[in-house]
Amino acid sequence: MRRRDEGLERLLDLDGFLAEVGGGFWVKIIAQRVPVDNSRPHGVTYTLTLHDPAGRRVFGIDNAHAVRLTSGPAGRSSAVRDHVHRGDSVRGYVYRDAETLLDDFWREVENMLKREGIE
Repeated sequence: MRRRDEGLERLLDLDGFLAEVGGGFWVKIIAQRVPVDNSRPHGVTYTLTLHDPAGRRVFGIDNAHAVRLTSGPAGRSSAVRDHVHRGDSVRGYVYRDAETLLDDFWREVENMLKREGIE
């Protein structure tokens, strides 16, 4: 039996969210229900991104595409799609629930803004 994801409705309510968060940096959130399957076992597709004033994504957490486990032309992809983008780096992300996803995202946004000198 799957555990109920209490924060899922909060995440889904943020679908289409777009806001400036300081210093010209802005956040975009997309979140929609999808059928539960092996690649999206949470029943949601999501993209949460932080962009710099020039519009470049500087941080994001999403499950929009498979994550490559190895590089090169024969590189394998993971069946699970949850991952983090930091600049050009992509690493897996362990999705626990929507509330934790949102907390992890906003915590990193705050940290990145602080590093930029934006309070």
